[in-house]
Amino acid sequence: MKSSLKIGSVVGIPIKLHITFLLVLPMFAYIFSVNPQPFGFAGVEPPTMKYALSAMASILLFASVLLHELAHSYLAKRYGVKIDSITLFLFGGVSAMEEIPKKPGQEAKMAFAGPLTSIIIGSICVSMHRYLISQNPALSLNPVYLIFWILGSMNLILGIFNLLPAFPMDGGRVLRSLYARKMSYAKATHRAVSVGKFFAILMAIFGIFVGNLWFPLIALFIYVGASEEEQSTQTDVALRNILVKDIMTKNVIFVNPSMTVEDLVQFIFEKKHMGYPVIEGGSLKGIVTFTDIEHVPYLERSMTLVSDIMTKNVISVSSNARASDVMKLIVSKNIGRIIVVDNELLVGILSRTDLIRILKLRLES
Repeated sequence: MKSSLKIGSVVGIPIKLHITFLLVLPMFAYIFSVNPQPFGFAGVEPPTMKYALSAMASILLFASVLLHELAHSYLAKRYGVKIDSITLFLFGGVSAMEEIPKKPGQEAKMAFAGPLTSIIIGSICVSMHRYLISQNPALSLNPVYLIFWILGSMNLILGIFNLLPAFPMDGGRVLRSLYARKMSYAKATHRAVSVGKFFAILMAIFGIFVGNLWFPLIALFIYVGASEEEQSTQTDVALRNILVKDIMTKNVIFVNPSMTVEDLVQFIFEKKHMGYPVIEGGSLKGIVTFTDIEHVPYLERSMTLVSDIMTKNVISVSSNARASDVMKLIVSKNIGRIIVVDNELLVGILSRTDLIRILKLRLES
């Protein structure tokens, strides 16, 4: 089952809704409906008006989050970074990019674009609300105009919060770009991550001291996000200058689609590999793994062919691809190996184990 649903495209970027978004949107609408003014519509009559305004405020809020992510993505595209999609999910929005620009100036501008967009939206909405009320004080009693205040204040909070100098917020990337002007990208990441973790610890202590559990929860989110960013950067730097052709297995062992699953099990025990390309007549037909076998009942294995269980939509890369990019691909697709194809010909295979082994050697050297 797909976890995300595409709802359209903006400037060529697919926009998706994650399944969790279908849960959080009604939740936000409910929060707005039970909170009193100026951050909710509790007390508004009739109830249909209250819930309609709450739903509208929630939709507009997430539209603002989308604009925040589009600002990141637009600049990233200008710098030559491919944007696979933007997904709205439980905690906001995420732009799926091939990579973050490594030039400090580009990363800083791209990271700052999101919070700046949120602050601009927030300032316009708050100013509009104040202007309308100043022109006609009676409008302060009209809950429809309250949407301007809610949308404005929420965007200002979103923009300022994202400027905190801690990963995974945008401020952490701005801080790293400043460090990267004076040191290597890996060292700059480590410095920025350290600041982020220190900030998270202070936030957690403050939250415990004042008895507010939200602060420790946010601190945990920041601390884990910072750790993941550092690990991702270490992997990228360690594997960046290694090409797939330098570490792939060139003498590829393959199987025929007419082989039975029973024979495949014996073949796996003999060859000691957990996955194999499926080739017929010199043409790549698919890939089959031990996981595929596990779905076949034992008594049916002698009658089931490899062609019945193999994965036909094979993910492949060229031999000149960077190992760091392949690692990201393997992790994002949650696969154990990837086929290497040049000019429609199978030239090798690269497993997750191979990449991890090389990564460990590079990190320890």
